[in-house]
Amino acid sequence: MATLIRSKLSNKLSNAATAVTNKSQAKVSGMFARMGFQAATDEEALGFAACDDLDYDHRQGMQMDILSSDEIGGEGSGDGGALEGDSHYQRDGTGPPHSASKDGGPTNELSEVRPKITAWEAGWNVTNAIQGMFVLGLPYAILHGGYLGLFLIIFAAVVCCYTGKILIACLYEEDEDGQLVRVRDSYVDIANACCAPRFPSLGGHVVNVAQIIELVMTCILYVVVSGNLMYNSFPNMPISQKSWAIIATAALLPCAFLKNLKAVSKFSLLCTMAHFVINILVIAYCLSRARDWAWDKVKFYIDVKKFPISIGIIVFSYTSQIFLPSLEGNMQKPSEFHCMMNWTHIAACILKGLFALVAYLTWADETKEVITDNLPPTIRAVVNIFLVAKALLSYPLPFFAAVEVLEKTFFQDGGRAYFPDCYGGDGRLKSWGLTLRCSLVVFTLLMAIYVPHFALLMGLTGSLTGAGLCFLLPSLFHLKLLWRKLLWHQVFFDVAIFVIGGICSISGFIHSMEGLIEAFKYNIEE
Repeated sequence: MATLIRSKLSNKLSNAATAVTNKSQAKVSGMFARMGFQAATDEEALGFAACDDLDYDHRQGMQMDILSSDEIGGEGSGDGGALEGDSHYQRDGTGPPHSASKDGGPTNELSEVRPKITAWEAGWNVTNAIQGMFVLGLPYAILHGGYLGLFLIIFAAVVCCYTGKILIACLYEEDEDGQLVRVRDSYVDIANACCAPRFPSLGGHVVNVAQIIELVMTCILYVVVSGNLMYNSFPNMPISQKSWAIIATAALLPCAFLKNLKAVSKFSLLCTMAHFVINILVIAYCLSRARDWAWDKVKFYIDVKKFPISIGIIVFSYTSQIFLPSLEGNMQKPSEFHCMMNWTHIAACILKGLFALVAYLTWADETKEVITDNLPPTIRAVVNIFLVAKALLSYPLPFFAAVEVLEKTFFQDGGRAYFPDCYGGDGRLKSWGLTLRCSLVVFTLLMAIYVPHFALLMGLTGSLTGAGLCFLLPSLFHLKLLWRKLLWHQVFFDVAIFVIGGICSISGFIHSMEGLIEAFKYNIEE
């Protein structure tokens, strides 16, 4: 009996040593081959394939011995951790799932905390972002740009749809079998991969700063416009614009308890419905005045000083790249992402173009920055109420994305995190996590009170972070990470987008800053 046991142990030790040796030699050879120092031979390639089979057989043999010993010793029900711990080596996936924790409970809680969303729900989120209430400033872009402004609305939709797709493409790489594997999870991971190995974290810091500015500015703009619209809807009430902003913020405090995109998508659905109601009301009024449309007022000239601000407004209205990696990662079928991007941006392009053109034809040179200010008082009050509802329903998506960026950077960065994790072992939000979220809501209120310049803030944000995150960085990252696999026309598109986006960003930023300085200098109120 002792001899039999010694022979079994000797065989297992020799098999393990052979497996380790073959695997090490094959990996080293493959590494040097990929680095270009030496081409891998056929024997090494066969050895690499054989070592995987040997390792698999070795582990399966260990599992069979464990099962046999448990059955003989009558301890099969005592500890099944070894079997479940190695179950992922079964290639056909028929092994028992390794989902048991130490206390016998399920460990895969992420699927419950963060449920997957369908392509339609993801589309509602994107539609809510790119067909937001900032569409009401597009007729103002037609006023200062004429047909060029209308062309820019279409051009921005095409470019943002393209850069959204190439940004997601940077999340994937091909494995040894030529299959695409998601090796990155966020915009920050893409930036870090581009800056490695010299500055492995520089790109992530730049993108994090741009993301947080973009998302927080979006939240601030929603609070600003809510206070402004309510004040203009009820000018006879003894409530100031700042007081209306405080009331709107109080209604937004429950956003601090959001945990996943499932709840956000429900808000997005309601928000999109409110958006369609607003568009129908405005377009219906414009169609009632179709006989007076001023087609001769649509020109080919542009206002050199004000049109760059309009460029920022148009670009900002299409901003969605910052949360596309999160949306794609939360989709049930990521393969449907491209189709979702196509129909959302086509719909946005058509609706925005028609809305801007019809509204401008109705009021021509009297078109104001927010088109609802041109409506009669009775219709204006109804539309503004829907606009406030849309602003409040739109707030959760950028707020959730901003919180996610902050939590991953400062609370969930492994050993490099500055603060403890915001979530406990049971998935509940801890006190400091709730404090972070409430503080962010209050910060958006304070900024909305002290910087209440909606159009200039939107143009500045669109020209700076909007153009950077939607035009410049995606094209640059695409060229950097996938240069060897790109066709010539893809390289041309990326370079052209980078150059055009850079010009628009610089010009829009300069003119927006000039407008803000002038507004503060002469104490101009919105």
